[in-house]
Amino acid sequence: MDNISKIKLYQLPRAIKLLLMLTVLNLTVGVGIGLYYVSNTTHLSPEGTAEQFRGSSVDNNFDIPEKFPKPTSELLTTTHNHIISMTFIFFIMGGIFYFNSIITGFWKSFFIAEPFFSILATFGGIWFIRFIHSSFSYLVMVSGVLMYLSFFIMAGTIIYELSHKK
Repeated sequence: MDNISKIKLYQLPRAIKLLLMLTVLNLTVGVGIGLYYVSNTTHLSPEGTAEQFRGSSVDNNFDIPEKFPKPTSELLTTTHNHIISMTFIFFIMGGIFYFNSIITGFWKSFFIAEPFFSILATFGGIWFIRFIHSSFSYLVMVSGVLMYLSFFIMAGTIIYELSHKK
């Protein structure tokens, strides 16, 4: 076994624990705000998710839709920014989580790898919603749930080990 895999979060020096704790807490606040934004714009429903990207339907030509279909330029900006930034977020979280001693084996590997697949499914899925069919909102919702669940499980495990485990 190599020396790096022997390192455990709870064994780190106090200053490194503080650095890691503050990093994870700040990322958690940022991700939480992002989740609140998703809740506000989609109402966490398949219909709301589809409407966010396809626009609102109107009953007649005189009504103004509440939401307009997202233009390609906005989808490009959203996917570009989110894929890059979330990749860094999960690289950092996965890198820290690797050194936890609570979740090991298959589940450790799963929580490290899963978000990278969900990032692509979630932000690829919004293109499918916009240009193919609104039912792709289910793909976006399932992949989003898996991504956020992975994040919060990793964050909770890291915070617990850094602050409670001796």
